[in-house]
Amino acid sequence: MQSEMARVIDRWTEGLADTPTAVPGLTLFRREAPARPAVCMVEPSVIMVTQGTKRLIAGGEGHVYNAERFLITSLDLPANSEVVQASPHAPCLGFSLKLDIRMLAELIAQGELAPPRPPTQDASVGVGSITAAALDPFVRLLGLLDEPGAVGVLAPLIQREIHYRLLVSGQAPLLWQIASVGSQSQRISRAIDWLKLHYTEPLRVDELAARVQMSPSSLHHHFRRLTAMSPLQYQKWLRLNEARRLMLGEGADAASAAYRVGYESPSQFSREYSRLFGAPPRRDVQALRPRPDACDQADRPDSASSSRPRSASTTVRSARVG
Repeated sequence: MQSEMARVIDRWTEGLADTPTAVPGLTLFRREAPARPAVCMVEPSVIMVTQGTKRLIAGGEGHVYNAERFLITSLDLPANSEVVQASPHAPCLGFSLKLDIRMLAELIAQGELAPPRPPTQDASVGVGSITAAALDPFVRLLGLLDEPGAVGVLAPLIQREIHYRLLVSGQAPLLWQIASVGSQSQRISRAIDWLKLHYTEPLRVDELAARVQMSPSSLHHHFRRLTAMSPLQYQKWLRLNEARRLMLGEGADAASAAYRVGYESPSQFSREYSRLFGAPPRRDVQALRPRPDACDQADRPDSASSSRPRSASTTVRSARVG
């Protein structure tokens, strides 16, 4: 099944960029060479590599995933993504599927799933073994790319099955945390959602804590446990990455980008930008044009009905289910 999925991805991907599909939330990716860690924001997703190897570094920990192990993330999380194994003749091929937290909550609310054992510690990233039962609905979901007329009817059903399979997998505790109303993880998720919408505004942690019904100390503790950052550091990360996007995508200069994301001091912006990205804004942006990165989620729409398969021209090696 892995080799079948790899052939589908090889046929539909174009170049090195991520390829959105007609299936909502499904993005294909292709990398033809190893790539150094690239800064990115991972969304709540399940990510599978059907050929090659990748690694996600989040919270100071590395998570390796390949044809035998899938990656799952439950929060919008700052991370570094690295392509470990890839070549033009055997590219790194895979896909990411955004998780529907509401769908997870609905499945849990039905009361037919046995709650998993509580996790020993807060976590927002996990790696699980790929089984034939878990893989089957993904094969069918990718198969819909060749049957666009069936996407609207069948994709929601298959995606619901995928969410069910994940809730009974070894990564179930991570998903139950984020989908259970009132849990600490769910409250941190709400705090992150607010920060993403209001990152340009001054942040008062006590007000954010009250908004998600936590004490300031509890918010700080659980936020750091799940993201390896404080709320203020997370806001800074959002600001700096949006400024980078403005300079790369819209041609903004450093000063205007700094003001647009909420900085009052261009010099402070430059210092913090250099600390995060390793170079001042102008030099960093010049080095990134053009530059394919290693991230699995691109800042693109969830679907692209205009996607077209390309002719298969590379070798897709067979892979076994772990």
